[in-house]
Amino acid sequence: MNAHEKINYVEFPAKDLEATKAFFNTVFNWSFVDYGPEYTAFSNEGIDGGFFKSSLTVSTQNGSALIVFYSETLEQTQTKIEAAGGTIIKPIFSFPGGRRFHFADPNGNEYAVWSDVNS
Repeated sequence: MNAHEKINYVEFPAKDLEATKAFFNTVFNWSFVDYGPEYTAFSNEGIDGGFFKSSLTVSTQNGSALIVFYSETLEQTQTKIEAAGGTIIKPIFSFPGGRRFHFADPNGNEYAVWSDVNS
């Protein structure tokens, strides 16, 4: 449902759209709809969005916003990310309210996963 003046959609750069789709399908069970050779969209994943063909990447070091996933099983999610070709860029650490880690997808885009469940 679209809500007036609320965040509605997010777009990410992707060097390799096929690798992107394979990664997010394997780890998070996302499905995609292609809109030509340079764009693919996802929906019903907490927020709708897409990936556009680009050589750029998003990273908190570059001042980008950080997309944070939630997991009830943090270590299992990390294992899935690594098995699908993701790279852990900040290992699991504690913070007030939970634990999290940061990872890069096969394109080099940075994301995080957090949990309020202790191991």
